[in-house]
Amino acid sequence: MSTASVAAPTRALTQGHKKVIFASSLGTVFEWYDFYLYGSLAAIIAKQFFSGLNETSAFIFALLAFAAGFAVRPFGALVFGRIGDMVGRKYTFLITIVIMGASTFLVGVLPNYASIGVAAPIILIALRLLQGLALGGEYGGAATYVAEHAPPGKRGLYTSFIQTTATLGLFLSLLVILGVRSYVGTEAFEATWWRVPFLLSIVLLGVSVWIRLQLSESPLFQQMKAEGRASKAPLTESFFTRNGRIVLLALLGATAGQAVVWYCGQFYALYFLTQSLKVDATTANLLIAGALAIGTPFFILFGWLSDKIGRKGIIMAGCLIAALTYFPLFKAITHYANPGVEEARSSNPAVVHADPATCSFQFDPVGKKVFSNSCDIATAALAKAGIPYTIQAAPAGTVASIAIGDTRVPGYEGAGLAKDEAKSRGDVFGGALKSALGAAGYPEKADPARIDKPMVLLLLTILVVYVTMVYGPIAAWLVELFPTRIRYTSMSLPYHIGNGWFGGFLPTISFALVAASGNMYQGLWYPIIVALMTFVIGSLFLRETKDVDIRE
Repeated sequence: MSTASVAAPTRALTQGHKKVIFASSLGTVFEWYDFYLYGSLAAIIAKQFFSGLNETSAFIFALLAFAAGFAVRPFGALVFGRIGDMVGRKYTFLITIVIMGASTFLVGVLPNYASIGVAAPIILIALRLLQGLALGGEYGGAATYVAEHAPPGKRGLYTSFIQTTATLGLFLSLLVILGVRSYVGTEAFEATWWRVPFLLSIVLLGVSVWIRLQLSESPLFQQMKAEGRASKAPLTESFFTRNGRIVLLALLGATAGQAVVWYCGQFYALYFLTQSLKVDATTANLLIAGALAIGTPFFILFGWLSDKIGRKGIIMAGCLIAALTYFPLFKAITHYANPGVEEARSSNPAVVHADPATCSFQFDPVGKKVFSNSCDIATAALAKAGIPYTIQAAPAGTVASIAIGDTRVPGYEGAGLAKDEAKSRGDVFGGALKSALGAAGYPEKADPARIDKPMVLLLLTILVVYVTMVYGPIAAWLVELFPTRIRYTSMSLPYHIGNGWFGGFLPTISFALVAASGNMYQGLWYPIIVALMTFVIGSLFLRETKDVDIRE
């Protein structure tokens, strides 16, 4: 298309522009609210739907079910990206929001494991897959739609409002959870009332559909359609031509690093506080919500700045700075959130003495394997208590034991024990371990009086600012890398593989690494390595796009 074929839009922020940004952003906030409810309530959902597993496996399985929604996002990108490029951006919006809202509402009415057995987690995962498919078509449509309405020189600013929606959706889900939990109490919330935030999504669905019905189609798409230049095979054009190389580079050199920084700064930080540091859920959620509230305007700032100095440099800097500072930041969070663990570990470190050959990687996605070796029993008990530990090799055949400072807690072999005997031995072992940990100064929970909330809030806010650096400009960068006829499809796939696979599996991979090593910081290697990969590939092989005319 020649630059004269579509009149250049005005640079002023008109009422029409405001309506497009507001409608697209608000509808997307609601979709992210739906999606993140599950992540925020993963620990409770583990008890409700995976109660047939041991506690450690149940939590990892719950994280896997959360990740399942991310796993299918690329497939949603293919399905809905193709519809968006062939039929239009607006109607794709309506399909995705209905699927998303209905699936979330059904989670709220789904019977738990105690009521219908194994059918409960199977149905839950099916609903998560539907959510992931819908979200796979959502983001590319919203970003493309807003960018194609934006005036030249302001695409970074305009699309940055879309970038706030994921964080605002998480923020809204945390506020609803905290409100309901505070109103009914923790015990009642975990028993029944956790369903209320899911049920409320039906209201949000109605509002979102109404908002999106007010929108008209993208002017660039309408022009392209009228001229008969719409793609007849967007999948082929996107991935099986020279454009496919750009798609691959966009994945490895942009969205993969953006994704791990995003999830590390928000979800992993929340899990680290509650699971590793044993900060109570209400305090942890409030601290994360506070950091999000402070950090969210930076999405707009970096989007605006990317219109001035470019998208690429800001995103690459965010990946590099995050990778270089994650270890000191998370160690500082430990120091200020639960100094008792840090002090006890320094004076009385926990050491598992065991035959290394008997220590398993305790990850069983189908929940059928029983970890009955004495090493597995010992390490699982420490991981559940949030206690860092090391494993010291012992002669073959040695029954594992745990040394807490000068105290030695003998372990036991669980294989072959009758159910009652296994319970009795486990109770004795658990009581002895609890007593030894208490005597050594290890707190069962983070002491509220010793949590330095302002410092923890500051550290969490720094993590969120990293998120805004990599996420604020990413939509404009992806939109500008691809032509209008295949833009929806081409940008959606690398975005959702990056965020769905590299990012969505971060909590599961990181916590499995922590459980296997006993080092509470071991999981940080995953986001660090991916962020550094993106920094190198993006810096060397992707171009700056801020001055590209997307009408061409």
